[in-house]
Amino acid sequence: MKFPIAIEPATENTAWGVVVPDLPGCFSAGDSAEDAFTNAVEAIEAHCEILAEDGDDIPVPRSIAQWQADPEFAGWIWALVDVDISRFEGRAEKINITLPRRLLAKIDSYAKAHGETRSGFLAEAARAAMR
Repeated sequence: MKFPIAIEPATENTAWGVVVPDLPGCFSAGDSAEDAFTNAVEAIEAHCEILAEDGDDIPVPRSIAQWQADPEFAGWIWALVDVDISRFEGRAEKINITLPRRLLAKIDSYAKAHGETRSGFLAEAARAAMR
């Protein structure tokens, strides 16, 4: 899942700051921009793990454009970090669904072209639809 992060550049006295607005209370920092990105992924994973342990849903991230419009983040730099949250969503379950043959072929072709599986594509499509 791709999470928007708001980045506050370092100054002489501060490190690079990172806030994950879709996960209230999730923030991180780093001595360099690269460290800030790495630490942001670790912070998101830790935050999602706590949510899962508490039985809470992991919020579906909003778009960067939606967050950029928030005056609280005026002047911040924005980026996306990709975090595999599948391990926090619970055990995989096999299901039986019915789809039109041509649609299924298009799904399989698209997923293959993008290095995904059918299940991964359908899961991500469901998450996107629920945003």
